[in-house]
Amino acid sequence: MLKIQRLHPEEGNRLRQIRLASLIDAPDAFAGTHEQAMQRAAASWSKQIRELPTFVAVLDGMDAGMVRTAPATDRQGAAFILSMWVAADCRGVGVGDALMDAAIAWARTQDLAELVLDVGVDNMAAIALYSRKGFRATGETGALPPPREHVGEQRMALRL
Repeated sequence: MLKIQRLHPEEGNRLRQIRLASLIDAPDAFAGTHEQAMQRAAASWSKQIRELPTFVAVLDGMDAGMVRTAPATDRQGAAFILSMWVAADCRGVGVGDALMDAAIAWARTQDLAELVLDVGVDNMAAIALYSRKGFRATGETGALPPPREHVGEQRMALRL
């Protein structure tokens, strides 16, 4: 059974565990590194939950993925999709779809006009997921910060 839960600030350690797992599984999908995440103070994880709406997919009682959102500082009325990740053994069963549905539903309750995300240009599974949900490439491109500046990204957006 698949459930989506929104994390609460007292679940900082849970967020930490999921984030560390995501950085081990898919290091080239995120701007931060596992080493950086390991050095974060315990209180910073709870602070992130307070500041960034965070949704976790629970599949058969186990955390199977997460997605977070953040205000877009460069776009009025928009939010970014951050930290989208599904555990490798939970892919292909609807976890990613459910997480994106939760983030989109949250954005609509905030009266946002747009959701924006950056995705690796070679991450075809993620691009397919985002396209299914209505995201379209904006033509904006970039790359991850060092030490993975070799990973190109494209921006996608969903008008709400």
